Amino acid sequence: MGLNAVIEDEMDEAVTGLSPALFRDAPNSVSFNKLRKRLLRQVRQAFEDFGMLKGQQRWLVGLSGGKDSYSLLAVLLDLQWRGLLPVELIACNLDQGQPNFPKHILPDYLTSIGVKHRIEYRDTYSIVKEKVPAGGTYCSLCSRLRRGNLYRVAREEGCQALVLGHHREDILETFFMNFFHGGRLAGMPAKLLNDEGDLMLLRPLAYCAEDDLAKFSAAMEFPIIPCDLCGSQDGLQRNAMKQMLSDIETRMPGRKDTMLRALAHVNPSHLLDPKLFDFAGLMANPAN
Repeated sequence: MGLNAVIEDEMDEAVTGLSPALFRDAPNSVSFNKLRKRLLRQVRQAFEDFGMLKGQQRWLVGLSGGKDSYSLLAVLLDLQWRGLLPVELIACNLDQGQPNFPKHILPDYLTSIGVKHRIEYRDTYSIVKEKVPAGGTYCSLCSRLRRGNLYRVAREEGCQALVLGHHREDILETFFMNFFHGGRLAGMPAKLLNDEGDLMLLRPLAYCAEDDLAKFSAAMEFPIIPCDLCGSQDGLQRNAMKQMLSDIETRMPGRKDTMLRALAHVNPSHLLDPKLFDFAGLMANPAN
């Protein structure tokens, strides 16, 4: 039996009413249950394809307060409840010192659903505002500072991995940003070893569509916290990539999935990188 069939059977055999606490007020509709199954299946497929569970005992789950990280936590808790994720989860929000940040929302929510969590305060907001010149974009520096702090917390909590909520569109947008602006073929890997070599960075939502996560988040009525830093800027390169991909998908439905599959089927001999393929050593062998 294939993985897709297995997850369908396991979902169908689930006992109604015994879901994790965060699902107690979830819709009981056919459409929502199909969406929930699809996300579970896609995350399990990412586990399998990238060996995410090997040697793992405890994960630090980055929780920003946005739809993607809330959905990530929900799916992981769902899989953990079903006995399909034998890993301890610790949710972590990095309070970056943004003005008017509603500090109570995440701890209150996580306490209400019984999730172990840690709220870490580091005023990276002021650093980003100080270092980035007027008119510049905050995302790159903000992301590096946030990532460094989350790695530190993961070590302090005895975690083997930092788990983030990047999805299919994030991966494709990053690929095209590198393609158009960086002059290189590079995306956002689903599994990455950090520079120090002591922690994994995992992206279990790699196969999940942003639209599905938005629908799931809305149905679950997560207490969304808007970003007042990166999310407050218009005209970012990533927004342009997002619009381009949306236009392509509208004109040619299914292209996003095709592009994601392309990133998993690379043929170095048909590219132009002599470091990946020995073009200089490629010689014809004419028949005698």
